[in-house]
Amino acid sequence: MSAEDAKQPLAVALHYDGERAPRVTAKGRDELAERIIELARQHDIPLQENEALAGLLARVELGEEIPQALYLAVAQVIAFAYHLSGKTPQGEA
Repeated sequence: MSAEDAKQPLAVALHYDGERAPRVTAKGRDELAERIIELARQHDIPLQENEALAGLLARVELGEEIPQALYLAVAQVIAFAYHLSGKTPQGEA
């Protein structure tokens, strides 16, 4: 990755069904990243900025589960999203 690449906006979308590991459902840079963010906002999907994590997740193929090495970091993002939306994970009271 060049220094120029690092300046380009990057977005990665995840889907988590509560049963399996989260999957990468969308990813992109520049205009595509802006479109992903715009769609998330339109659908009230919580956003979290984390360049380092997004860079690692962008290496995962679309539709693939995240690698086990990223479980903790992604769990923190999911917990953040649940907190913002006032929801609790399935099975939690």
